[in-house]
Amino acid sequence: MAELSYCDRVRPEWIDYNGHLSEPYYVLVFGDATTHLMHTVGLGPERSGSSLYTVEAHVRYLREVGPDTELDVTTRVLDVGGKKVRLCHEMRVGGDLVATEEILAIHVTESRASPLPAVIAERLRGYLNPVPDYAGRAIA
Repeated sequence: MAELSYCDRVRPEWIDYNGHLSEPYYVLVFGDATTHLMHTVGLGPERSGSSLYTVEAHVRYLREVGPDTELDVTTRVLDVGGKKVRLCHEMRVGGDLVATEEILAIHVTESRASPLPAVIAERLRGYLNPVPDYAGRAIA
């Protein structure tokens, strides 16, 4: 099982009035982890002229995160096919799981959905992992 790691640190402007990481910044960090995956496999405007667009996401906020905290995000690809990529990000602090995000993304070229190039699809498959038990759940 290959995984991709991305690290960031909570900035002061990301802290809400309760003294914890504000909701949109979890998604910002997960978005940066997606960008890291894209760059790693050769996607992005400066590399291939194509990108992944998130069309659906499910975020679980599991624990509060305080100021100046080191965030470790692991990215796992769950499925690659045609124009679609399904992946999960897991955010940890000191080894403790604090948030997850499951994403369905579409490959786009010039703002239009397009098939993944074979070489990119193969690189993404190098990060394939089993689907975690929390993935695919609906909000009850």
